[in-house]
Amino acid sequence: MILPPEFVSRTRDITGDQWYEFESALNDESPVSIRFNRKKMRDINCDYDKVPWAEDAYYLTKRPVFTLDPLFHAGGYYVQEASSMYLEHFVRQYIDSPVKALDICAAPGGKATHLSSILPKGSLLVANEVIRSRVPVLVENIVKWGNPETIVTNSDPSEIGKLSGFFDFILCDLPCSGEGMFRKDPDSIKEWSVENVRLCAKRQRRIVADVFPALKSGGIIIYCTCTYNREENEENIEWICNELGAELLEPPKRFIIHNTKGEGFFIAGMRKKGSFWEKNSLSLDSLKIVYNAAEMLANWNKHPAPPHELAMSTALPENVFPHWELDTSTALKYLHREALYDVPPEIPKGFVLLTYNGLPLGFVKNIGVRANNFYPKEWRIRMNIPS
Repeated sequence: MILPPEFVSRTRDITGDQWYEFESALNDESPVSIRFNRKKMRDINCDYDKVPWAEDAYYLTKRPVFTLDPLFHAGGYYVQEASSMYLEHFVRQYIDSPVKALDICAAPGGKATHLSSILPKGSLLVANEVIRSRVPVLVENIVKWGNPETIVTNSDPSEIGKLSGFFDFILCDLPCSGEGMFRKDPDSIKEWSVENVRLCAKRQRRIVADVFPALKSGGIIIYCTCTYNREENEENIEWICNELGAELLEPPKRFIIHNTKGEGFFIAGMRKKGSFWEKNSLSLDSLKIVYNAAEMLANWNKHPAPPHELAMSTALPENVFPHWELDTSTALKYLHREALYDVPPEIPKGFVLLTYNGLPLGFVKNIGVRANNFYPKEWRIRMNIPS
């Protein structure tokens, strides 16, 4: 792996006498880790090594074909890089009652689904993504995770910042130069430059400054990147504390690949200074809402067919629909969006909830000779499935 000379010299300042261990680790295989959805996978019996800082997360010994696992599509687990799960430490340590939380740069949804699992019950999570093209994958992952107290928005941070003092907790997992992902994505090395590092650092400050007014006094802001350099990390943290008015909760933590089982990552938690009252005359309705789980649950029976989001929700009412438990082959056919034949005779006609290992996969309409498939077209498995 050929590294830019400027990256080498700058990162050597950070790794010190462990540079050669770091350089060697760049050639190692990236660890694979998953995080279970406790609301769906209630009985987790896993023989794999645990991720030390995340309660329901484990390292796999190799990377399977997740696309061919119906439990993945059912939201039973999420494939997430282990270092980034250190977010859980801050939530467990500093959040002990329901909050209004914001993930400002949420796509594709790893940390948003993580937050929805670990925030205290009764919390509201707003998962925002400003780049429109990245919103569909965020919605898909939020829907599959199934938390009924989640809203997805597509708003600029400056618009969210107008919600003065609205949020108790804000996560800023910011676009960065990606140095911590060089091992996992070697192509990103070609895009690295000192100029890009500085550009990213400025963008990060702008995003935080835009959204900071929406954090209430005494609220918590988490800042994280998947990069190593000080401009995008310590220098920005110092700027946030000095210019915006925050104080560190504890020393920032930097994960470097040669001394942790995960990719490169930096994370810091801060508390907003001040005790003044913020006047807020706006509501979330002022934002561009693209998915509201609670609203879907309240209005699902107004649709001609039950929405797929209902099947995925952990608040799905029991015994509303007849169930059809599928084997792996039939489940993959459903996820491939094929019509299903050989419907068991005991399955009544009409809308039926399909399950796999007890987890809902979605709906079909049994018309007798076959069951018509209502799985979302844009989510269907596109690769060939085993016969």
